[in-house]
This record gives sequence, structure tokens and C-alpha cells, in this order.
Amino acid sequence: MKLHRRKFLHLVAGAIAVPTAPPIARAQVYPSRPVRIIVGFPAGGSVDIVARLIGQWLSERLGQQFVIENRAGAGSNIGAEEVVRAPPDGYTLLQISSSNAFNAALYENLRFNFIRDVTPVASIMRVPGAMVVNQSVSAKTVPGFIAYAKLNPGKINMASAGIGSAQHVWGEQFKMMAGVNMQHVPYRGGALAHTDLLGGQVQVMFDTMPASIEHIKTGRLRPLAVTTVTRLEVLPDIPTVGEFVPGYEASGWQGIGAPRNTPADIVDRLNREVNVGLADPKMKSRLADLGGTVLAGSPAAFEKFIADETEKWAKVIRAANIKAE
Repeated sequence: MKLHRRKFLHLVAGAIAVPTAPPIARAQVYPSRPVRIIVGFPAGGSVDIVARLIGQWLSERLGQQFVIENRAGAGSNIGAEEVVRAPPDGYTLLQISSSNAFNAALYENLRFNFIRDVTPVASIMRVPGAMVVNQSVSAKTVPGFIAYAKLNPGKINMASAGIGSAQHVWGEQFKMMAGVNMQHVPYRGGALAHTDLLGGQVQVMFDTMPASIEHIKTGRLRPLAVTTVTRLEVLPDIPTVGEFVPGYEASGWQGIGAPRNTPADIVDRLNREVNVGLADPKMKSRLADLGGTVLAGSPAAFEKFIADETEKWAKVIRAANIKAE
């Protein structure tokens, strides 16, 4: 009987010891198997490309494969929901983008709450935009464009890559803040929108810089302004929209998230490794080639950033009465 009692006490002690293992020890053994990074868009797009860059970096740094899995659909909500429902153990991550902030207001019947159900891990980059017009447009400046738009309400066609896309939401913000009325023309993707913008069927687009920079450099499109708070190194002579419409700012962004309740030590380790990668000159160069600038920071800073972006764009989406297709 005494022997059984000793065994019992030994097992109890062992059971108690497991969950009280120091977080540092747990973080040191993570990851012990491959990690999935879920991308809510098809392969080949900017979100997918950035996920693969970061995945390769983490694979090399942590000695386990970070495998990219594309779960496209519903404006990236299918991929987000898969991560939300995954075990919070650090082995299923989400490539977050500004679309996730838009979706909180665009979709009325989401089966998850992005702010509540996703733990921000690490921000990666911001992607600037530009207000570009067809060369046939007479306005050469933002004030000139606004003046023309006010004299011709509803006669300017504003292209986007689709209802609820970044181009659409950024354009609606401009309409609200500048007090102009333009006709929104949604396309099924940015390439089709560019074709008609270049052809003159539509006159203006609030486009992402990676998609429009070559058209700007070749003179096929005229940039009236960039959408960021400050001017860009790549276009130093082009003013910001905010210089004429105070408070205007719009940019895309990406980062990594995990299911709610993922252990803090795992989140912190991933954050450190991503930030080391973002400081690497080669990584900076690759992100710059995609038109982005590094957005490094802590999980807490990324959490606040996501909350602020979600609130900001929800106001625009609701005021413009934008509904997902």
C-alpha cells in the first residue's frame, strides 16, 4: 500500500510539473514540427508572395518548415476562419492584410470577430497608394481635380479592382473628405481596371503603388498625389493627398496573426524572428521591390494598429454604404 501511495504522489507531482514548465523552455522547443501559414488569397498575389518570403525566413531561422497554404475565397474570410478555428498552439498562422480590417464592416454575417479571435503576432510592411489619372484628364493637381469634379458632379468615373477593394475604399474616403461626387466603376480585378483607365473609359483610380508604378514611370498614367502621410522616395516630387485634403491617408499593409490564446512566449518568439528578418537588407530590398516599406514592431503595437485601421475603414465603409458582393 505504501508503494502505491508513493507512485500516486509521484504521478501527481509529475502532472503538476508539466503545466508549470517555464515559458522560455516551451519557446525553445517551438517549433517541433512544420507550421502552416494560411493565405486567404490565390497564389501569386502580393499577400502570397510576402507570406512565402517570411515563411522561408522563419524556416531557415527556426529549423522547421513554414508551409504556405492558400485558402482563397470570400475576400480572405475563408482563410481567416480556418485560423480562428485552429488550435492555439502556434502551428497555424494567418497572413493578415488590410482586407481583414475592411471585412469587419463589409460582411454583416461573419462567423468570427477578427479583433477578438485573432492574436496579432508581427507587422511586416505597408504598401502605399497613388491617385492616378488618365493622361487625357485636364487636371494636373489635386486642387484642380477637386474643382473640376465639383463643377461636374457624377461625371468622373473612378475605377477599382472590385466592390470593397482597397482602391474602392480609398476612393470613397477621398470622395467624403474632398466633398466630391464620382461614379464608382468596379472591375473584377486590378488588371481589367488598368486596361480601361489607360484607355480612357474611366478617369481616375486610387491604386496600390506596386500595380501602378510602371505605368507612372512610363508616363502612361499621371500621378496627382500619393496616399501616404509623407512623400515617397520613389516619387519625391509628387505631393501627398493630405497636403490638399488634410487628414487623408490610405495604405495597404500585411502582417502575421495566430488564433486567440496562442501562448505569449510563442508569439514573442515569432515576433522577434520576423523583426530580425525585416532588418535584413535582402528582405528590405525584396519588400521594396513589391512596393512596400518595412513595418516592424511589437505584438501590442500591431494589435493597436489593426484596431485603429478597422475602426477607421469601418466609418468609411458604413458612410458609403458599401456591401460585399
